[in-house]
Amino acid sequence: MTKIDQIETMILDIPTIRGHVLSMATMRTQTAVLVIVRFSDGSDGIGEGTTIGGLSYGPESPEGIKSAIDTYIAPALVGRDADNLNGAIQLIDKLVKGNRIAKTAVEIALWDGLGKRLGVSVAHLFGGAVHDKLPVAWTLASGNSETDIAEAQQMIDIRRHNIFKLKIGKRSVRDDVAHVARIKQAVGDAASVRVDVNTAWSLQEARWGLKGLQDAGCELVEQPVPARYRRAMAELTSGYEIAVMADEALNGPEDALAVTKARAADVFAVKVAQSGGLKRASEVVAIAEAAGLGLYGGTMLETGLGTAAALQLFATVETLDWGTEFFGPLLLTEDILAEPITYHDFCVQIPKGVGIGAALDPDKIAFFRRDTGRTITAVAGE
Repeated sequence: MTKIDQIETMILDIPTIRGHVLSMATMRTQTAVLVIVRFSDGSDGIGEGTTIGGLSYGPESPEGIKSAIDTYIAPALVGRDADNLNGAIQLIDKLVKGNRIAKTAVEIALWDGLGKRLGVSVAHLFGGAVHDKLPVAWTLASGNSETDIAEAQQMIDIRRHNIFKLKIGKRSVRDDVAHVARIKQAVGDAASVRVDVNTAWSLQEARWGLKGLQDAGCELVEQPVPARYRRAMAELTSGYEIAVMADEALNGPEDALAVTKARAADVFAVKVAQSGGLKRASEVVAIAEAAGLGLYGGTMLETGLGTAAALQLFATVETLDWGTEFFGPLLLTEDILAEPITYHDFCVQIPKGVGIGAALDPDKIAFFRRDTGRTITAVAGE
């Protein structure tokens, strides 16, 4: 029996190519918690947990993720059967409440290790891939209309993206709608335009916002109001033709069931880390499919490692009505994978190979490790 021998964690700080403006913060660095699980047969597995803008986005910070793994999760798993992932997942759910991103990072490494030992991909472990590529969106988040238009047109010209999600919610509703309208008018029918409000609006603001966005030709609005306002989300979902997507409202299958029951979304943005791991994310997908809701592969702006893991799962999903946003590695100044994920013809390619289909670049890992003593910049701020 192959056992879990050791679980190592480290924090990486990787600059972004530009400021990534959200309603609650501006990201200039992405911080990822890297997990390496070593097994008794000499094999290993790699995983990752990331947040967006630190604690300004959600309850887990990179430092908290590392601490939860080192202090609570790793001691419980060391010495256990490495192939019994269900047992490991159930044990950690029993011992550790919440901390979904920390659980995700470890679980990805366990799936990766299992796939490597069996000589198959993680997609194979989830029933087999039905796609070799997936449509991929790009987020326009400079906050400047002319900058975003130029960026969008460049992406269309080089055939990297023709789906664009705009981060809004930091300015007035009127100004945000005008910003979106200018970009949609500029790209016309050559691209799909969606928005992500990241919970910034009240219900009253959202009523005006959705009407204006719908009139501007925007196709979808993501989480316009706070996650706990399910009745407001239900009103917006039933009141407008524009699709309403749940994101922050979805933290695992229990939330997915509650949102479905409340009819509080047309579309689910399914994030592996927010769901609590690949297995729980697959359960969220199943609930959406059973309810006839649209699906969208969401990101926590993972590096290539976490992105590869998510792609393995979503390659097994039959219908992704709204595509994916697995562009995280492209937002970073450097890729930490030995062979970066491929993007072309408006799609992201599913990584080939065993496990999650990714291997680390040791030099990049050594350079971006926080404990190397390098000077690091702020993760997020105004």
